[in-house]
Amino acid sequence: MTVHALEAARRLAPRFAARAAQHDRDGSFPVDDFADLREAGLFGLMVPRELGGLGATFAEYVAVATELARGNGATALVFNMHASVTGALGAVTEELAEALGVPEEALAARDRLLRAATEGSWYAVAMSERGAGARLSQLSTVYEPVDGGWHLRGAKTFCSGAGHADGYLVAARSAADQSTVSQFLVPAGEGLTVEATWDSLGMRATSSHDLHLDVTVPADRLLGGVEGLALVVAQLMPHWLVASYAAVYVGVARAAVDAAVEHLNARNLAGLPAVRARLGRADAAVAAADLVVAEAARRVDDAPGDAETNRWVWRAKLLAGTTAADVAASVLEAAGTSATRRGHPLERLYRDARCGSLHPATSDVCADWLGVAALGGDPDRDGSAPRW
Repeated sequence: MTVHALEAARRLAPRFAARAAQHDRDGSFPVDDFADLREAGLFGLMVPRELGGLGATFAEYVAVATELARGNGATALVFNMHASVTGALGAVTEELAEALGVPEEALAARDRLLRAATEGSWYAVAMSERGAGARLSQLSTVYEPVDGGWHLRGAKTFCSGAGHADGYLVAARSAADQSTVSQFLVPAGEGLTVEATWDSLGMRATSSHDLHLDVTVPADRLLGGVEGLALVVAQLMPHWLVASYAAVYVGVARAAVDAAVEHLNARNLAGLPAVRARLGRADAAVAAADLVVAEAARRVDDAPGDAETNRWVWRAKLLAGTTAADVAASVLEAAGTSATRRGHPLERLYRDARCGSLHPATSDVCADWLGVAALGGDPDRDGSAPRW
């Protein structure tokens, strides 16, 4: 990836920030932000160069996502979903495809989806369900083969970008074998119904509504062309399901510090030692989280799926989520009551930052995973509930 993508992210962030308050207040989707992302060519960020994309590494994605989140965390969060889909698809090398038994026609279908992203299409993720969360093994959405393709039936929740994306990565269980979990790229259109349910504390502009499916898709929309790959890919590429969120919340935390600095200087409060101490601790905490996320990303690029890499992935998600919430709360207290008014940047950032620990994997799940690993167990299998 050239410096183009990072420069574009830095150029777009102030535009996103200028629109953020209204979208947060209205709970409206930032359509203009996504038009800007399309025009900048960032939908092709994770698409390999040979398919017309920018061919970014995971570390380069992290840098871009952090900058976008400094503008609007909600926009960056939805963009993260698209990057997760295209990044995971683009990471399937010939060697991995052969090991997984992916047929040539499935790779050709994958390439068509990735080329479409470079041309401006973007994808959302429809994984979570009421009562199951993001645990793939507990899903109730089912699929079954039909003439010429697959029929999917079920309901998803927390589908960020619902009603706006060009396609949805849908995880579903086989109606014939409940232990088989597969993923499909379902195009927007007939058979999909958006139920407007998203009215949340934070990240209000993500349009993370419920998505109801009763749809038939062509055979080539089964990702990988082989049933049952979803759980395998989740364990091979946990960075897209876990650590990609981390970059977003590091950006939100940094934005909170920036907003606090502006507020405190404008009100001549920077001379108070207690205020300076809070800002100093916040700066150090964000820098530490940023370094952990960067180290996780470096390891993902060097040794994806390695046991130690995965520990850094889970550390990154845990620290980014808790740091964002703690930092935003602390600098809001330093800024005082005036910063809690609706429409103040710190009030919005406080609410957005609080969501970091709640995104899967939640901070408690991350901490438990890391605890099992530290004790010498298998963190993907040992526990009271399935990770995926």
